[in-house]
Amino acid sequence: MIRVPSLIHAGEFQSLKIQDMTFVAYRNQDPPLKNEVFFEEHAMIFVLEGEKRFTLPSQTIHVRKGNVVFIPRGYYLMQETIDSSYRSLVFFFNEKLLKEFVNQHLELFEEYQSNQALQGMWDNASPLLVLEITESLDKFTESIFPYFHYETQYLNHFLRLKLQELLLHILEIDHSKQFKSILFSLYKGEKPDLAFLMNSYYLKPLSLEELSRLSGRSLSAFKRDFQQEFNTTPALWIKNKRLEYACLQIEKTEKNVSEISMEIGYESVSHFIKAFKEKYGHTPSALKR
Repeated sequence: MIRVPSLIHAGEFQSLKIQDMTFVAYRNQDPPLKNEVFFEEHAMIFVLEGEKRFTLPSQTIHVRKGNVVFIPRGYYLMQETIDSSYRSLVFFFNEKLLKEFVNQHLELFEEYQSNQALQGMWDNASPLLVLEITESLDKFTESIFPYFHYETQYLNHFLRLKLQELLLHILEIDHSKQFKSILFSLYKGEKPDLAFLMNSYYLKPLSLEELSRLSGRSLSAFKRDFQQEFNTTPALWIKNKRLEYACLQIEKTEKNVSEISMEIGYESVSHFIKAFKEKYGHTPSALKR
């Protein structure tokens, strides 16, 4: 699994940062490959050449030259490059910078400042947002490239202005207003539903710190809210959910015990068998027979 932007390597990407936070990464070649990616920050991907496929549990999206796709923080998906000509410009939106943007442009969000329910970011059915690159957006992307080689003490200030420009461009072309809703949800501190979050990610190799960050909470607040909602700890809940999933896989599929133990995060088959027996009173093999 690749975590982005923290695992963006200088040898593979050119990148620009705002106050040590990755703002934009440019990849000028990407051989056909398939890998799992976890987005630690909200991302906006401009497809400059080629084609890529993003696969989620509920949908598959093809993006190609001329598309821009917004991927919310916390999405865990399979990405597959379709051809070797793929090039992309990827912007990462740190939440602090997004909140600053909304605060500076509150007049653009007047429609959301009542108590009406917000639709968007924490809507369980909300898909990835795919837009078409307009002429003005195309010129914007071209204006970014000189900064990869621009040495100036004002670079951080220039990039902050570029972030503002980019967000305004996206708000302008997103007629669904999904992106605007997402921004205001972040600004208001809206948090995702814990049950939906945990049921989406309990099979993924994420730490409690990462899960708490996805939930919009500190680690201590995440543990407290989790205990109140589920009457158990996150670690025990995840362990039980994974074992329940394993039991279902044993009963309904032809997967062997080793495959299932790896799928639910056990590096040792013997540890999986021990945990399974403690919960169900018999070994996985006994259930297979």
